[in-house]
Amino acid sequence: MMREAWKVVCKGSGCVFPEGITRTERGVHFSVAMPAEQVSLVLYQPEEKEAEAVIPFPVEDKIGDLWSLSLEGDGLCGMEYEYEVDNERIPDPCGRRYHGWECWGDRKRAGKAARSVIWFDTFDWENDRPLEIPFHEMLLYKSHVRGLTRHESSNVEHKGTFLGIIEKIPYLKELGVTGLELMPCIEFDEIMLQEAQSRQYAMKKADGRINYWGFVPGYYFSPKTAFCSGKEKNPEAEMKMLVKTLHQNGIELIIDLFFTGEERQSLVLEILRFWVREYHVDGIHLVGFVPEGLVARDACLSKTKLFYSQWNAEGSGKVKHLAAYNDGFQNAMRRFLKGDEEQINPLVHYSRTNPPNCAVINYMANNNGFTMMDMVSYDQKHNEENGENNQDGEVYNYSWNCGVEGPTKKKKVKELRNRQLRNAFTILLLSQGTPLILAGDEFGNTKKGNNNSYCQDNSCSWVDWKLLETNRELYEFVKTMIAFRKKHPVFHMPKEPKVMDYLSCGCPDVSYHGVKAWCPEFENFRRQLGIMYCGEYAKKEDGASDDYFFVAYNMHWEPHEFALPNLPKNLKWHIAIDTSEKEHNAIYPEGSELLIKKQKQVMVPSRSIMVFISKEVEKEEKAAGKEDEKKKKTGKTKKSRVKDKKE
Repeated sequence: MMREAWKVVCKGSGCVFPEGITRTERGVHFSVAMPAEQVSLVLYQPEEKEAEAVIPFPVEDKIGDLWSLSLEGDGLCGMEYEYEVDNERIPDPCGRRYHGWECWGDRKRAGKAARSVIWFDTFDWENDRPLEIPFHEMLLYKSHVRGLTRHESSNVEHKGTFLGIIEKIPYLKELGVTGLELMPCIEFDEIMLQEAQSRQYAMKKADGRINYWGFVPGYYFSPKTAFCSGKEKNPEAEMKMLVKTLHQNGIELIIDLFFTGEERQSLVLEILRFWVREYHVDGIHLVGFVPEGLVARDACLSKTKLFYSQWNAEGSGKVKHLAAYNDGFQNAMRRFLKGDEEQINPLVHYSRTNPPNCAVINYMANNNGFTMMDMVSYDQKHNEENGENNQDGEVYNYSWNCGVEGPTKKKKVKELRNRQLRNAFTILLLSQGTPLILAGDEFGNTKKGNNNSYCQDNSCSWVDWKLLETNRELYEFVKTMIAFRKKHPVFHMPKEPKVMDYLSCGCPDVSYHGVKAWCPEFENFRRQLGIMYCGEYAKKEDGASDDYFFVAYNMHWEPHEFALPNLPKNLKWHIAIDTSEKEHNAIYPEGSELLIKKQKQVMVPSRSIMVFISKEVEKEEKAAGKEDEKKKKTGKTKKSRVKDKKE
């Protein structure tokens, strides 16, 4: 029987609340959308099998298919509940928390419905607000909540949890991350069942696997309890603490939400508003099918970053908040990287694309496909462990193993792979869109050739932090490249370059060149291109104009000589980046860029990228004068002194 402390209120009032549960002044309001003849609220004491009360929803309070019920009393918080819909009991599809799903991968609950929990979290946001970082100033880092810190090498206390991510925030700041994207972290059933058998090919294992990624329908109003730490799990508080701490460190949070297209459009809008309102998320990556027109023009979401495969609608308001998120950049730039024909035009397109009304997200690797290390280590996918006869996943990944399939001890192959990785990061970080890095790619994380690790809850999918030391040089290169991009706004302008001299400064904002200056070559067989950036069109933080840059791309297997464009008076070209250079880890320190003796042309090695920066002649002459004075005193040049040190 229902306790006397509770009573049904609002009977016959016709009051309307958001779907799910809402705290009222004296109790709790329940709303559920169900096309049914009768709906009842079923209450349970925590972990009890037998219901304590079954309370029919008042028919007179029903509006359309929306059923409403309010309970008044003090003992409701912590109780469990579900709905009885035409004699069938189901969990609340809009519940805030669910009992029985606290343990990740618990196969004992396979196929069992979860009970909702009446729970309202009190959290001190301390005046926290979304950061609203412009797209052109962002550096995105994508990860799985569990996968980022689950590996034994992660060196965090709370492995595989929201709190574990908090422990990694100092690392993200050091790397230069301004936005963290998390794969689905709502409450979903990770236990895979028999539906996988419906595929056209036979499977070795029909069930018992884990849906690690979580791109399935779930309970959209609840963070995943299994991603929490400790015995007394509090997903709401941990998720909010993660958002708050990220914001305190200047990092935005983007979450992935998957939709099948069968959800009610009004519910999709309410879900998105909920995460913005209740959890202060800065952006949402919409995966699957959504009412893009309604979402794009929703006033409540006008300053929320919304990512989708391709927008066919304009955003609302004056802030650019829509972003195209697809594999276009990845596929084209991987082809260019490995030296395919007909890729110069795509390089031109993707290196400058930044539309006025819709941002673009650029990446060389994502969760679906090879990691960047696997991109240069495997020609073929190796998904045998998925239990689908290696028939799942993309067949062609635009990858190249550099001569050996998989791990190798061959020095030349390893050196080529490292150079290709430097090339890939350089292409990514010198393109105008918003760059995204898959977690662990900055230090060569590998999935051993698996390009569809959706069911691999193991070391295949987890980030192996031991590789941070193994591939320290790659990490340092990526970190320095990120800092280089941030320092020079010509590589991340707020507006797309026009390829015009609209400031009448004698040089277009961006111009294209072949092996001859001002003569771009777009023939199908070309694998080299020069791009010049005029610093007059971009202002640094102190208001000064940026430098001139010339980026020479040579993905041919032979070296090519590039003619360098002339610079304004008193400026000379210096080498800032050379991906073939080992001595300086490919990047010359700021202020120590190497002056080119021959300013008219330069030889660019095979499968390499060189970045040239303009420096004033006067400063160079002063530095040379100081070097001469030092030579007179010591009788040694700078190079000889370095040599002495080494000896």
